[in-house]
Amino acid sequence: MDATGDHQKHFVLVHGACLGAWSWFKLIPLLEAAGHRVSAFDLSASGTDTKVIQQVTTLSDYTLPLLEFMATIPADEKVVLVGHSLGGMNIALAMEKFPERIAVAVFFTAFMPDSTHKPSYVLDTYNEKTPPEDRLDAKFLPYNNEKDSETSILFGPKFISHKLAQLCSDEVDRELLKILVKPSSLFLKDLHNAPKFTKEGFNYVQRVFVVCNEDQAIPKDFQQWMIDNNPVAEVKELKVVDHMPMLSDPKQVSVCLLDVALQYA
Repeated sequence: MDATGDHQKHFVLVHGACLGAWSWFKLIPLLEAAGHRVSAFDLSASGTDTKVIQQVTTLSDYTLPLLEFMATIPADEKVVLVGHSLGGMNIALAMEKFPERIAVAVFFTAFMPDSTHKPSYVLDTYNEKTPPEDRLDAKFLPYNNEKDSETSILFGPKFISHKLAQLCSDEVDRELLKILVKPSSLFLKDLHNAPKFTKEGFNYVQRVFVVCNEDQAIPKDFQQWMIDNNPVAEVKELKVVDHMPMLSDPKQVSVCLLDVALQYA
């Protein structure tokens, strides 16, 4: 049954590092077919955005398209905000600035900060727990020769095939990823010095974490560590999905998000 009137939800989808709005192309029609509104767009230097990552030096700059969009949401409307992978940091920033405009924030196998440690804490811990060899052919390069330069990241073909999208049944999906990925950044220099997220902003919003059980990019045990570090309202788990569930099993993702929206929005 299509959702109409007060039952229509507004999903705002935020992509992960090196990706773009295009990464949601299988999911968007499913949510729209259920009668809901969906907004997805490219973050700075991502997808079709014309900037290059070296022009984007802070998480706020990178998140600007999302923040500008959130500012246009009417005061009487609340969205279902979904962040995938590094997109968890972007939605955390939106939660901090616009908590009253978000019904629920969904961390989809995403980095999820807290309001206790510095904003870089979960990313620093992830890097500490991830052996260098697990990066395969992902490239990490400084923006420039300056000591305080940010570092760019770009997923290589091996990383995409074995860590990012190993369960995608369609080889076309993996080829699409290899063609469309663009350099991104974790903005660690910026986040080391950024103010902490707050209980009145970020932690005010209800949070749901969706665990992807065969994720090789952000492994299940690290997903659980983030949940233990900052408990959420609910944890959902998707089975037989990799780090790109919107490509490997969009129907399961759609059912999950519709259930979250029904319960929390």
